[in-house]
Amino acid sequence: MSETVVVVVPDADVLASAVAARLVTAIIEAQAVRGRADVVLTGGRVAAKVLRAVKDLPATAAIDWSRVDLWWGDERFLAAGDPDRNETQAREALLDALPLHAARVHAMPPSDGPDGDDAAAAAARYGDELAASLPTFDVLMLGVGEDGHVASLFPGHPDATADGTVTAVHDSPKPPPTRISLTFSAIRSAAEVWLVAAGPDKADSVGAALRGDTGLPAARATGTRKTVWLLDTAAAAKR
Repeated sequence: MSETVVVVVPDADVLASAVAARLVTAIIEAQAVRGRADVVLTGGRVAAKVLRAVKDLPATAAIDWSRVDLWWGDERFLAAGDPDRNETQAREALLDALPLHAARVHAMPPSDGPDGDDAAAAAARYGDELAASLPTFDVLMLGVGEDGHVASLFPGHPDATADGTVTAVHDSPKPPPTRISLTFSAIRSAAEVWLVAAGPDKADSVGAALRGDTGLPAARATGTRKTVWLLDTAAAAKR
């Protein structure tokens, strides 16, 4: 049975450090057990802070980055290198400083990629990559939106109920309107799902999700082994 854990720390800076330390430990342990690690990254301000903190941790030196595969939970469907892409932000925060094998960094296709501006084809391409790799997601990180969305799965949005593993999201309530996202099926295949939130604007959605409001995507994002809520005091105020 999957375990739910709630971790609360004082503020966003401490949260980023705590998540980074937890992530480094999880990667080291996965490599010890499985010989490799598969991690799903997320976007947002706290996520960038987490990745910068990973770079500064001495324990990061214990990771064999040649045996780490990185994936994304969602992506803004923009041109490669666009500063608003989660991939771009992750590369600037950490990835460009690591000895990663390019083939093991599984970025979601950009809008100027082989599928052009066809987001559905780009999503299908990423789904094919998942199917070919058959990753076991050791850790899948998600930010939690003010409205309770995770990845690019928004409350009441038709694309939030998509089948398969990857979906194109059109008419997103947050800009940009076109995105690519893992589906709940893919998210819930992860051994551990980490939901990360900081700030008072997240308190209502965090509290409702923890109380089991399944109308919120955050409440439906669970890991097969463990679901971990990583919160600062402000975000946890209404749990």
